[in-house]
Amino acid sequence: MAGWFLLMILVAGAGLLISLQLRSKFNTYSKVPLQAGLTGKEVAEKMLHDNGIYDVQVISVEGMLTDHYNPMNKTVNLSPDVYHGSSVAAAAVAAHECGHAVQHARAYSMLMLRSQLVPVVQFSAGIVNWILLAGILTFRFFPQLLLIGIILFAVITLFALITLPVEFDASRRGLAWLTSAHITTPAEYEKARDALWWAAMTYVVAAINSLITLFYYISIFLGGRNRN
Repeated sequence: MAGWFLLMILVAGAGLLISLQLRSKFNTYSKVPLQAGLTGKEVAEKMLHDNGIYDVQVISVEGMLTDHYNPMNKTVNLSPDVYHGSSVAAAAVAAHECGHAVQHARAYSMLMLRSQLVPVVQFSAGIVNWILLAGILTFRFFPQLLLIGIILFAVITLFALITLPVEFDASRRGLAWLTSAHITTPAEYEKARDALWWAAMTYVVAAINSLITLFYYISIFLGGRNRN
């Protein structure tokens, strides 16, 4: 039991360090002007149009690192610093989010699977902690409840794992376009790639953390069955 908690603490610590490093990278690269002189909004619109996508709107949303693509209403949502900024960081983020729009337009299989899981994950996330807690407390009398909680958490873990290729592929598409469209110089490209790599690492840590937590609950279930 102590070993599981130690592992969870280590992963949580790694996640915190990566998040801090990500913010540091984006703060640094946000101060590096893009020689092409385009804002994040302009980068996004150009990448969309270069890929034959004209039905996706680029809009600004409040917050920091709140950038995302919404396939439901086909919008690329950029935080103010990215939307208005003309920096390497802004270009990298805008290209990455448009990478998701390109995935959607091309019916990229992993994105399609991830989108199909969203309603199930939203439902599972709302009740899974309560079911797991109740399952542990009542395991002696109703072990099936904990098993139900594990299944729900497994769906959430699967979602986290599927997110990894989706995020890496979006960055790959965005970075490739930044080069082919001559938006970044070689030096700017390396900075953009570095920023997106650290962003991807946050998803990697989240997936690892979800896997460890899933195995922890599985070990409780198996251990309880063995005692019975």
